[in-house]
Amino acid sequence: GQCRGPLGEGRWKDTADTVIVGGGCVGVSLAYHLAKAGRKDVVLLEKTELTAGSTWHAAGLTTYYHPGINLKKVHYDSIKLYERLEAETGQAVGFHQPGSVRIASTAARVDEMRYQMTRTHWHVTPQYMIGPEKVQEIFPLINMDKVLAGLYTPGDGHIDPYSLTMALAAGARMYGAQIYNPAPVTGLEPTADGRWDVQTPHGTIRANRIVNASGFWAREVGKMVGYEHPTIPVHHQYVVTATVPEVKALKKELAVIRDLEGSYYLRQERDGLLFGPYEKMEKMVLQDSWVRDGVPPGFGKELFESDLDRIMEHVEMAMEMVPVLKKADIINIVSGPITYTPDLLPMVGPFQAVRNYWTAIGFGYGVIHAGGIGKFLSDWIMNGEPPYDLIECDPNRYGKWADVPFMCAKARESYGFNNVVGYPKEERFAGRPTVRTSGVYQLLRDRASMGFHAGWEQPHWFYKPGDDKGYEPSFRRTNWFGPVGRECQLVMERVGVIDLTPFGKFMVKGKDSHKLLDRLFANNMPKVGLTNISHMLTPNGRVYAEVTITQLAPGEFLLITGSGSELHDLRWIETEAAEGGYEVDVTNVTDDIGVLGIAGPNSRKVLQKLTDEDMSDAGFKFLHCKSIKLAGLPVRAIRISYTGELGWELYMDQKNMAAVYQAMMEAGKDEGIDNFGTYAMSSLRLEKGFRGWGAEPADFIGKAALQEIKAKGLKRKLSYLSLDTDDIDPEGNETIWHNGKVVGNTTSGAYSYSSQQSLAFAYLPMELCSVGQKVEVELLGRKYPAMVIQEPLVLTEPTRTRLQKKEKSKA
Repeated sequence: GQCRGPLGEGRWKDTADTVIVGGGCVGVSLAYHLAKAGRKDVVLLEKTELTAGSTWHAAGLTTYYHPGINLKKVHYDSIKLYERLEAETGQAVGFHQPGSVRIASTAARVDEMRYQMTRTHWHVTPQYMIGPEKVQEIFPLINMDKVLAGLYTPGDGHIDPYSLTMALAAGARMYGAQIYNPAPVTGLEPTADGRWDVQTPHGTIRANRIVNASGFWAREVGKMVGYEHPTIPVHHQYVVTATVPEVKALKKELAVIRDLEGSYYLRQERDGLLFGPYEKMEKMVLQDSWVRDGVPPGFGKELFESDLDRIMEHVEMAMEMVPVLKKADIINIVSGPITYTPDLLPMVGPFQAVRNYWTAIGFGYGVIHAGGIGKFLSDWIMNGEPPYDLIECDPNRYGKWADVPFMCAKARESYGFNNVVGYPKEERFAGRPTVRTSGVYQLLRDRASMGFHAGWEQPHWFYKPGDDKGYEPSFRRTNWFGPVGRECQLVMERVGVIDLTPFGKFMVKGKDSHKLLDRLFANNMPKVGLTNISHMLTPNGRVYAEVTITQLAPGEFLLITGSGSELHDLRWIETEAAEGGYEVDVTNVTDDIGVLGIAGPNSRKVLQKLTDEDMSDAGFKFLHCKSIKLAGLPVRAIRISYTGELGWELYMDQKNMAAVYQAMMEAGKDEGIDNFGTYAMSSLRLEKGFRGWGAEPADFIGKAALQEIKAKGLKRKLSYLSLDTDDIDPEGNETIWHNGKVVGNTTSGAYSYSSQQSLAFAYLPMELCSVGQKVEVELLGRKYPAMVIQEPLVLTEPTRTRLQKKEKSKA
């Protein structure tokens, strides 16, 4: 019936297409975008009033800048929306765009800015590296003593979060969305057909999908569906001053500055200044009692006690950089809760293992992300696939291993590290190791530099006596460069062993297993005892995942995917299985199975010493799989190696892993066996030109779209480049220049030790793809000569063997 009083939105709906839980800027933006895209029956439920939580007290900063390639798009979409929102809705949003400057006051910062510039030239975002004089012109009140350079983004600034949310709400209503408040959600019950009953004091709504956009209540809402989301509120403070005469006298608004060494942002607020620091790990405050006991029931538009002492060293640094602050009167210190995830990136998208439950939570920077994420999620809901890759924000990147101690340690680190230099191949060590350690971790932990992959510890490279040990990040070649070359040589000339346990591993079996996988993958399924590499495509023909598939027994398949996409890929498979009504059993066996890779010309000899199975080329062919006994222990061996050399992947019970490893190391002494890590594997992969496409017989998802793309022709093509560099190598996402114009970007890169040159894959326009074409790749502000070459540079072992056989038969 008619809903009187507080809901104020006309009739209560009993059914909805999408129910959004939470009326902060993110939830309201999603309601706006879905309604505007024409989605009917969009309902937003807010428990008290719009903006309660973290939105209303936010400092409202907006910037085009983000170090991540994909998040630049989110920031760009937000700013473009905020620029036109007032005209569209008639609601003022208080958007100021004086630009912003990130200040470099150390040599490493200058390098970081150069590193970021080559990642931006091929984006639509305007971004410039500027000298000290230009910094002073944009921000005349700065003390120039420490300024070496600046990263300037025109169009940056700040917006009033309350007005922004109200304008988005007005727009959402204008396009037909319903916003109910106060309407707290008291329960979420899944229905048998994959929908949800959303319970509120006003009645129950039956929804096709629900989106948790509840900010620091995310854990409470998550618990209603059986999830413990790894989100935690942190205390963030900012300081507002009274009028500062020097600010008042300015002709135009000051740019926002970010003093990276001082770890604070500072902007003009009316005729005064506002600045917000990020204090160090040991000083920052987590609201961990809310994780233990839940958010206090009445908390909505409250703040925490402010604590100036905690941020005093940053206040002093700000006074040094902007001397007028010394005389300014503080009129307000705002200390409020902001939600953090362990890695400071939000959790955006549909969840694995519960159908039609989506999240838009964990926003440390909700104001700049709201517009772009609302659009991203709306596009995904409308089209059945994400509009672009944003896997770093996938909500399924955290499994059960991301427990409360890990989350607290990481949130502390992420807050304290807010403005640290962002190096390539960055590692952060808080909260490690998690419960995810492989069966050989204890044996290898002190002998290698470890990397963190989906909760696992995995060796990047190994130490030898005389090496410069430990983690030494750099924008140039660093302490691992020599050792990784040694490991590449080991695999090319002798035999190496690598821990590959972090792979995501799924078992798919049951009556319809073959049918389901045919539907999901752009490849024929391998016969029993065989393996292939297949791609899952989206309906529009984009690659969603690359997966290695082995048919172990009739109708029983082992699927292997990269560590970073374990639950991302599992969700896609489970959703198709549920919605298509397939009779299958899909099990995640990632934690149970350990994986060792053995590779190199001597790998066959080593394994043959430990097994009765015929390991010869004829007896155990490439891409075949067998269950064997290795040193008396049961192992599934697949003849495949991502190094492109002769090799096997060995799958075994975690508890047998150390024994198998030690047996191989003992057996391989005469063959020169040793360890190698993932850095060497990446280099070996790239020089073999590794990537793959399958043929497409069955009508898999995306087939029609793929045929259409082929018919229209591609505008750009993936090319293989060699570079002429000095002490620096490409790694992907760098700008490519030709005749003074930006023409493309690298997608991956590494140094090839066997050919002693840098290599990269790159997208180039069709007219610049022919072998011998010269271009330039920008690395740290310099343009290095590069050339399109014939790929691959080094043939894979199966190809070399095949060619040798051909030569012999000719002879």
